[in-house]
Amino acid sequence: MARLTGYGSLIAGALAAIGASVCCVAPLVLLALGIGGTWVAGLTSMEPYRPFFIGLTLLFLGLAFYKLYLAQQTCTPGTPCAEPRTIRRQRLIFWIVTALLLCLLAAPWLAPWFY
Repeated sequence: MARLTGYGSLIAGALAAIGASVCCVAPLVLLALGIGGTWVAGLTSMEPYRPFFIGLTLLFLGLAFYKLYLAQQTCTPGTPCAEPRTIRRQRLIFWIVTALLLCLLAAPWLAPWFY
């Protein structure tokens, strides 16, 4: 394992955030797109699992942070992971994804301000 990145953790965090917001954000998005029906109300049945998915999201984001900032990366010279530009790009992607995921997690609490 010469390369240690946080992409797997970011993907897992994104999936957990989507799971956490499916009860609240998905019905709003579907209704905004003009898609409706009684089955949209069924998406709110995921509400009891929201804290679990929020915890998973924060856990995976913390793991990605650890891998990108705190863990020692061992790369052989000449490989892409040894270049500082690659590490900067990974960290930039991490912060962009983190901001998007936190907005997605906060959407149910912020939604009442918009309607």
